[in-house]
Amino acid sequence: MALNPFFLQGSSKEQFLIQDLINEQLKIYGIDVYYLPRKFLKTDDILGEVQSSKFDDNFIIEAYLDNYEGYAPGSDLMTKFGLRLKNEINLIISQERFDEFITPFLEGISSAIEIGNITDQTIPLTTRPREGDLIYFPLGERLFEIKRVESEKPFYQLGKTYVYELLCELYEYENEDIDVSVEEIDNLLQDEGYITTLTLEPLGVSASASASVGGVGLVGKISLIDDGYNYSSTPNVTISSPTSGTRATAVAITTSIGGVRSVKEIRITNAGSGYTSSDPPTVTITGGGGVGAAATALIVDNAVQVLTIDNAGTGYFIAPTITIDPPTGVGAAATATVSSAGTVTAVTISTGGGYFNPNTPPEVTFSTPLDRIDGVTGIIPAGGNLPQGTGFTSGVYNTTNVSVGSTGTGLTLDVSVNESGNVTAATIADPGQYYESADTVRITNGLSGIGSTVSFYVTTTSDIDGEVATGIASVSSEGIVTSISITYGGVGYYTGATVSIANTEGNKVYGTGLIRATAVATVNSSGNITSLSMTNAGLGYTSIPSVSITGISTTGIGTYQIGETITGSLSGTTAEIKNIKFRTDISVDNPPIELYVGINDGQFSAGEVITGSDSLATYILKSYDNNSYEESYDHNEEFETEADLILDFTETNPFGEY
Repeated sequence: MALNPFFLQGSSKEQFLIQDLINEQLKIYGIDVYYLPRKFLKTDDILGEVQSSKFDDNFIIEAYLDNYEGYAPGSDLMTKFGLRLKNEINLIISQERFDEFITPFLEGISSAIEIGNITDQTIPLTTRPREGDLIYFPLGERLFEIKRVESEKPFYQLGKTYVYELLCELYEYENEDIDVSVEEIDNLLQDEGYITTLTLEPLGVSASASASVGGVGLVGKISLIDDGYNYSSTPNVTISSPTSGTRATAVAITTSIGGVRSVKEIRITNAGSGYTSSDPPTVTITGGGGVGAAATALIVDNAVQVLTIDNAGTGYFIAPTITIDPPTGVGAAATATVSSAGTVTAVTISTGGGYFNPNTPPEVTFSTPLDRIDGVTGIIPAGGNLPQGTGFTSGVYNTTNVSVGSTGTGLTLDVSVNESGNVTAATIADPGQYYESADTVRITNGLSGIGSTVSFYVTTTSDIDGEVATGIASVSSEGIVTSISITYGGVGYYTGATVSIANTEGNKVYGTGLIRATAVATVNSSGNITSLSMTNAGLGYTSIPSVSITGISTTGIGTYQIGETITGSLSGTTAEIKNIKFRTDISVDNPPIELYVGINDGQFSAGEVITGSDSLATYILKSYDNNSYEESYDHNEEFETEADLILDFTETNPFGEY
C-alpha cells in the first residue's frame, strides 16, 4: 500500500510539528528534573580515565518518567561487600529543548575553558546528554547517574529523532565535588557519600611531669608468669611491704583474646624502696572476676621511684608518648696543670665515674683561654711633655715599680730624674709579657704622695689568640675513666684551665648496669592525662631525670572554609571540607566545631592537629566518625570487630605464647 499522499514523509514542517507535539506532551505529563553536567578536573593521559570531577552547574528540564520498575525494592542486591543499590529509572527528554536550552551553555563553558588555556577542566561532547552526568529526581529526592543515552528511539520517524531516552541508575558517590547552588541538592549531599565527621577541640594545654629517684631496693619491673582468664573487669594488684622502706604499688592492664579477657601486663605506679633481691616481694592479683594471673617482681637499685603529673594538660585525646631521660651514672672529674707559658701540660683524674663505654670514651673539653697582647714596645708621656711628677729621687735608675693595669708581668723601665725630683726621661729596659690589653703605665715610687705619679701611654706588639687544648680519655673495662692524654696543650692559659668529661647517653653502656626507664600515660575523654605508670623503672639513676611528654596539644585558631583541603599532622591524611557545623551547646563533650569532610586519602588520628590549607585554621581532632554514610545491610565493620576478638596481635604471639 502506498504512503499517505497528504504527508511529505520528512519535510521540515512535519518534523517541527511532531517535535512540538512531543514537547507539549512532556510539559503536560512530565516532571521537572535537574540536569547536572559533569566537569572533568583531572584525567589519565595514558588510559583516558577520569581521576577527579565536579558538578557546579544545574539546568531544569522537563522529563517523562517512562520506566521505574528498577526502582522497586527487589532491585537491591545483597553481595559479600554489603548492600548494592541498583534502583533505576528511564527518563525521556526533548532533543530540541536540550539543544536550545542546555547545549549553548555547555558550549560556552567549554569555550571559556579553552580560551583560558585550562586543560584540566573540560566538558566534552556538549551536543547531547552524556553518560556520567547526573539527574536530580525531586520526587524521591535522589540523584541518578546517566548510564546510557538512547537517541534513536523512536527510530527516525519522518526522517528524524526527537527525544533522548536516559537510562539512569541510582548515583553512588565517589568523592566528586558537588556544589550546584541549589539548596535542596547541596543539603542532600552534605551527608551523602563517604563523609568523615571530625569533632574538633579548640583549646590545648601542654602537660608536664617530673620524676623522683630512689636509691636501694626498688621494684624495677613486674613480669607476668600467667595471664589468667575470665576477667570481667580490671583486677587489683597488691605488692607485699618491705621490712623497712616504702611499699610499691602497681596496676593491671587487661586484654581480650577470643572473647576471653586476661591480664596483658603490670605497670608500676610507685617503685617503693627497701626491698632485697634475696627476699623479693610477692605480687598478688585478685578480683576482676577472673583467676590464674600471677607475676614476679625484679628488685633493682638507683631507679625511678615515682612519676608525678605536674600539669594534666588538655587536648590529649590519644595517649601521648612519655620519654624519661636515660640514666648516666656518676660522672668523671679531673683537674688540669698549666705551665708558665700558658699551655696545659697534664690532667689528673679526681673521680673516675662509672658505666662508661670503653669503645666510645667520653668527650674531654677544656675551658676557653683568653686572647692576650704580648709585651710593651714603647711609652709616650701623658700630655706629651716631660718633666712630670714630683718627689722622685734624682739620678738614673732601673725600676720595676710600675703598674700596667691588672694583667701582664715583667715590664722594667730606665728612669731619669732631675734635681727637682721630676721625671725627665723613661725608656723600656724589659717589655714584659702576657698583657691582656694596652693600658697606661704609671711610675709609682714618688716620695711625696699622690702628686708624684707619672703616667705614660704604651704601645704593644700584635695580639696573640688563645687556642683551646684537647685531650682523649681512656676507659677501663670496668667503665671507669682512668686517664686523659693531652693531644694539644693550647695557647693562652695564663690563669689556669678547667677540664670537663662528658656524661651522656652516647658514652654509656646499657644492659650492664644502666637501663632506661619507660612509662605510659592514660587520658580521659576530656583530653587530660589522668595517670602515669612505668613499664620499667630503669636502673642506674643517680640523679633525677627529665620527663618529656610528646603529643599534640595546641590552641585552636582561625576559621575553616568550605571547600578547602585539611591535613592531619600525625596521619598526613588530607580531605576536603564539605560542611561545617558550629555548635551552640558547647561543653566538654560538645566542642564548638564539627567538620564534614570527603575525598579522604587515608584515615585521621584522634589527637592530631587539623590544619586548613587556605584558612590556616588549626584545631585538635577530638574524635572522628567514618560511618557517616551507612547502609542498613552493611555489616563489614561488625565482621572486622568480631575477627579482632579471635586473634589479639597486641601480643608477641597471638596464639597464646608471650
